[in-house]
Amino acid sequence: MNNSPITTSIFDLFKVGPGPSSSHTIGPMKAAFDFLERLRQRPESTLKTADSIQVHLYGSLSATGKGHGTDRALVAGLLGWQPESTDPTALLALLKDPNVTYPVRVGEREFAVGVAHIHFERKKYESPYANTVVFRLADGDKTLFEEEYYSIGGGFILRKGEDTAEKTAAEIPYPYQTMKELKTRLYDHQLTLEQLMLANEMALTGWSAKEVNGRIDLLLDFMHKAVRRGLRHKGTLPGSIKLRRKAPVLYQQARGLAQSSDSFLIFLNAYCLAASEENAAGGIVVTAPTSGASGVIPGLTYLARHHFHYDKTTLRKGMWAAAAVGFLVKHNASISGAEMGCMGEIGTASAMGAAFLTYCAGQPIDAVEAAAEIGIEHHLGMTCDPIGGYVQIPCIERNAMGAVKAYNAFLLATAGTPANQKISLDAVIKVMKATGRDMSTKYKETSEAGLALSATEC
Repeated sequence: MNNSPITTSIFDLFKVGPGPSSSHTIGPMKAAFDFLERLRQRPESTLKTADSIQVHLYGSLSATGKGHGTDRALVAGLLGWQPESTDPTALLALLKDPNVTYPVRVGEREFAVGVAHIHFERKKYESPYANTVVFRLADGDKTLFEEEYYSIGGGFILRKGEDTAEKTAAEIPYPYQTMKELKTRLYDHQLTLEQLMLANEMALTGWSAKEVNGRIDLLLDFMHKAVRRGLRHKGTLPGSIKLRRKAPVLYQQARGLAQSSDSFLIFLNAYCLAASEENAAGGIVVTAPTSGASGVIPGLTYLARHHFHYDKTTLRKGMWAAAAVGFLVKHNASISGAEMGCMGEIGTASAMGAAFLTYCAGQPIDAVEAAAEIGIEHHLGMTCDPIGGYVQIPCIERNAMGAVKAYNAFLLATAGTPANQKISLDAVIKVMKATGRDMSTKYKETSEAGLALSATEC
């Protein structure tokens, strides 16, 4: 377990950016941008003799990067684009013509980057993480400058040689590493969960409570815009699978069955599919905690806003509960499909969604913990085996299933006495980490086994 306290910002966990994958799109774009910034700090003498920028992808980035648009994301980052301000249409247009190169400006030099400069390596590469990208400034076969990055899920990246411990800009007032420690802080200081989380966030960012709350409202707005776009957009998703969008059809079906007991579930399915289909199309989404799982929380928050009629204050409270669970999984296991399989993505999102619903309903922290534990427990061992490397099958429907499980976890956790729950959230996260470690790499975002092998039947 990581021995430092959790110092992740809610705005790092929930990030705005283009789909379809936080680890394969947002992470590589951020790494490329960081490499560009470091190139600009190199002495002119080094740049003068260089003739190219080469990018080498390993692990899952190599195995499924094409389907995720990793090559486009790398070019975008080298061009100076940032995930939160990227035009998804412009991103999709990159590398459409394999003969086109793009000028990367570094000081007085300009380097052409295109398909020939991005290498999807199939050989084994010794690396501490499954998603590795190496950038090289080269003079022929000679490397003049090199940086190695790891995309660790949810758009988070690490650079080789950096301290991997989580960093903080300020001393947080209520440090914790586990749910047990979090609950102790709440009880000792007589705080509500949102009070503690907000105090830590203000210390991390230096922002006022009003600024933090406004940014959470903005995140919810981005999520709900993705849902609304997905409910409108029809047709076929990009890629060789030719998968047709389903959300608009389900939404119309739910509206036609408004008096039916099934309509509630159909509405929830439609909302989750809508955001997830937008992600698969490369649209702007919010990592929750990843892009591959970016349909669960948006679908549930949209349902809470428009069916339960929760106000902004209640939705914000729920978002803090979801963030707390996401932080705990990221800190003590992983939210990366390449590390944990889909239990790291949809499993975490479902647990976060269960915590959101439970806290919005006014339930105590014990119930929030129980709901999150149930959410993860019933995703243990779930494989990540996307067909063709696209975040489409089984990913899109899996978002809807994860949300339904979240709702059921909320019901189960609040049906009895939460304190009687036999398995703690901390315990199930330990099991999750061990399961991910033991799972075959074939089932962790490499498209080498499972449903991915049914691609020939599509």
